[in-house]
Amino acid sequence: QVQLVESGGGLVQPGGSLRLSCAASGIIFSIYPMGWYRQAPGELREWVATITSGGIRNYADFVKGRFAISRDNAKKTVDLQMNSLKPEDTAVYYCEVNVGGTAYWGQGTRVTVSS
Repeated sequence: QVQLVESGGGLVQPGGSLRLSCAASGIIFSIYPMGWYRQAPGELREWVATITSGGIRNYADFVKGRFAISRDNAKKTVDLQMNSLKPEDTAVYYCEVNVGGTAYWGQGTRVTVSS
């Protein structure tokens, strides 16, 4: 079955950086677009970034220029490099893949940006 496992979250000061990683299994990873989403306390889950199978990247406006999504098809991982973090980036971050119309999610990794 499809499994996604995120890692790399933690506590970081404003202006700092974190790198999140998502390891996938149960899919032919290289053919699927992969996405990162986040959900802040009391808020709806929102899209952050997507990388297509061909490596085309798209970002939500609120992370453009600060976050970078990448993938390693050999390792079946998708990473999210987050720089210049702000308190409003505090959220649980999830990776997502849509396989045949079904969205699969990991368990999430918590990012807290605070001094």
